[in-house]
Amino acid sequence: MYVEDTIVAPATPPGNGAVAIIRLSGPDAMRILRAMWKPLREIEMVARRLTLGDIIDAENGVQLDRAMAVIFPKPRSLTGEDVIELQCHGGSYLVRRIVGLAMRLGARLAEPGEFSRRAFLNGRIDLTEAEAIADLIEARSEGALAQAMEQLTGVLAEKMRTLRGELIAIRAHLEAEIDFSDENIAIPSRSKIASSIELVRNDVAVLHDSYARGRVVREGVRVAIVGKPNVGKSSILNLLLGTDRAIVTPIPGTTRDVIEDVILAGPFSLVLQDTAGIRDSIDEVERLGIERSCESLRRADLVLAVFDGSEVLNKDDVAISHHLKSRPGLALINKSDLPSVAQPADLRRIGIEMPMLPFSALRTEGVEALKAELRRALESLGAKGKGEEIAISRERHRDALARALELLAAAKQSALMDMPPEIIAVDVAAAADALGLITGAVHTEDVLDAVFREFCIGK
Repeated sequence: MYVEDTIVAPATPPGNGAVAIIRLSGPDAMRILRAMWKPLREIEMVARRLTLGDIIDAENGVQLDRAMAVIFPKPRSLTGEDVIELQCHGGSYLVRRIVGLAMRLGARLAEPGEFSRRAFLNGRIDLTEAEAIADLIEARSEGALAQAMEQLTGVLAEKMRTLRGELIAIRAHLEAEIDFSDENIAIPSRSKIASSIELVRNDVAVLHDSYARGRVVREGVRVAIVGKPNVGKSSILNLLLGTDRAIVTPIPGTTRDVIEDVILAGPFSLVLQDTAGIRDSIDEVERLGIERSCESLRRADLVLAVFDGSEVLNKDDVAISHHLKSRPGLALINKSDLPSVAQPADLRRIGIEMPMLPFSALRTEGVEALKAELRRALESLGAKGKGEEIAISRERHRDALARALELLAAAKQSALMDMPPEIIAVDVAAAADALGLITGAVHTEDVLDAVFREFCIGK
């Protein structure tokens, strides 16, 4: 529920910095500013122009800081309400004192995403633009940044409005048939209605099917490095990262938990996960690590399966091979600096279907070939690059599009069966509402909670 009170929060991250920004929004924002901040000169503040002044705690007369203030009057502001921004010095204690002062004067600490939520409710942005703001903040690669900017400029929202408009037009023809069946007006045939529905459904299906590539651009490609203990998984992670991120020892079972870090591969991010060695173990802590390894393997987009080429393959290797059926990725035959024992043919015999690459983590042999294979694997995932068709990247969008596809399939079938227009119109209208959920043209409190709960405080 939208409560018309005044909220306050830092708009910059926690911690010390040169400058911090504190933002207020709501009906009392101007009053609170006047009560806590005084311009150095007696001048009339001009909207959207920074003015220097002092922040003073009037209760005890203490000057807290010298800061710049800027006012953004409603409705042309971030939230559609009166918005104030204070640019003060960036000490964490100072920021807390200023926010606390604003709260004593009547403001409330903002919830995560509450500024953006108010912007949506006041018509300043739609839900796809709100999500794009969060994606811009979280972007970890050039591809993710480009995709977020594309969505922020309204490309996805415009596509949804177009598709929804086409469905509303189809429904209008059906409503005309219902209301004016006795009049001498041109009414599209059922086959024409079915064809129109199918055209919209095809466009919806293209967007729905773009989720996989859109998600890997936004979140990064999850790459699980798996294998039995002491095959060199942690060494491979360190080589790819270019730093000693994971502890490497000759003692099997050193890694007890999933270690995660990110590298860039062209315009995309790879989320590398070094996992605990998978084997039978009676050690309770190691078993918990192995369970997490298996979970990482299940959720991974790509798998780097590491095998020790200097040893005969054993039952642990065979057990790992069972997890790799039809999984995209690469098998590394590590320790090629030692006499070769396990051959590619041996891996094929235990069911490994992935491309294979000889590798030596000790001598750093095969690193460039590995990176080239990772780039090819990215292409096989259909990772979206700048200039390609728009892709959705959120499960909320995919669910709404899936619902629309079901309803449009039902509407088309009803039209082909020459069902009454009322029956067809119900499914067409529900499909339009499903598309409206994506931009917020149709929304509920639960939808808004799902969108904004991941935002940071102050955004």
